[in-house]
Amino acid sequence: MFLKENILLAIAGLKSNKVRALLTMLGIIIGIGSVIAIVTIGNAVTSSVSDTFSSMGANNIMVNVAERDDQDGRGPSGKIDDDDLISLEQLERFQERYADQIGALSVTCGGGSGKVKDGRLYANVSIEGANEGTKEISNIKMLKGRFLKAKDVNAMRKAAVVSDKLVHNIFKDKTDPLGKEINIYKDDGVDSYTIVGVYKYEQNAFQGGGQTASDKDISTTLYIPVTVAQQTAENKNFQYFMVKSKPTVDTAVFADTVQKYFDGLYANNEKYTCQIQNMESYLEQATSTLNTISVAVAAIAAIALLVGGIGVMNIMLVSVTERTREIGTRKALGARSIYIKMQFIVESIIICVIGGIIGVLLGIGLASIGVNLLHATLKISIPVIIISVGFSMCIGIFFGYYPASKAAKLDPIEALRYE
Repeated sequence: MFLKENILLAIAGLKSNKVRALLTMLGIIIGIGSVIAIVTIGNAVTSSVSDTFSSMGANNIMVNVAERDDQDGRGPSGKIDDDDLISLEQLERFQERYADQIGALSVTCGGGSGKVKDGRLYANVSIEGANEGTKEISNIKMLKGRFLKAKDVNAMRKAAVVSDKLVHNIFKDKTDPLGKEINIYKDDGVDSYTIVGVYKYEQNAFQGGGQTASDKDISTTLYIPVTVAQQTAENKNFQYFMVKSKPTVDTAVFADTVQKYFDGLYANNEKYTCQIQNMESYLEQATSTLNTISVAVAAIAAIALLVGGIGVMNIMLVSVTERTREIGTRKALGARSIYIKMQFIVESIIICVIGGIIGVLLGIGLASIGVNLLHATLKISIPVIIISVGFSMCIGIFFGYYPASKAAKLDPIEALRYE
């Protein structure tokens, strides 16, 4: 009954001074809203990055030919010679040696960009040379036909695997694209390929941008045998490749094995060496960095809560001064100091809780806008919301206690004399 009376008195006081109450809540609203928005956006970005790395394969390992630092701390400069790069023959020997540990090996080669045309119909493409292992390493989902096989690579066949977007743009009459020949127009001429498979186009977090004005303007990857792409490439060997360990193999241990193998292969090369990069470690580092940034920015935003709390205390002190005669009257009628103290603490808590709830709604709204702009998935953290509202209650108690104590200590005779 006592608590209910205080709540009703607090609400009545807020109603009688709506503008002042709103301005008092503003610091709490901004602080809570900022924290909720930042944490929610941070979680969405972290989740998006994590999903992207997972789609790339957390147990994937990248092997990259890099410059070896000399004694002066400077590496060689200029174009890398083919003799310093990794050949297909070397990759085949590596794959044979560790066949019991390697799940897939992907080697790619850029083939430039172009436009597939059929009369007025067209589709933008980015050409990429690939081998059989690229499908598993890149997590390519086939819809029709097959992906490139070893026989396509060895025979340098003019085979192509295209996206469903390209099929939609070029084959308007729902013709089966498998076995059909397409012409790719590039700056240096026209190339013809036969479609052997269709994969599902999926946009990842690093591509950004969402859909363009028209689906026909989206540039999708067109896969051709890596040996075909090599014919027009500047280098005939490879600067990097991806390897995926089998599910039963410890990726970290296998990464060390790969490092030792290529250290031996490049032991006599004074200019270059091989660097091993584990995608799993990259995921952990990226997640840790994003979480640290989110916490740091949220901590800065939480300063607004401190400012808001000071504002609450300031207004409560003003309220005590304005209601001095009321306090004196209540005390003269027998109200105990604890009742007076609780009245003002409850009022402070209600101000902070209402401000906290509005702040949560504002934060979710801002987070929704931010997540949509980043083309990520909104993931609202219920624990963060509960903690935020609970924290706002604590602010109400902490910053409302001093004004409440001051009100409780007023002498009833002096209070009644106050003008």
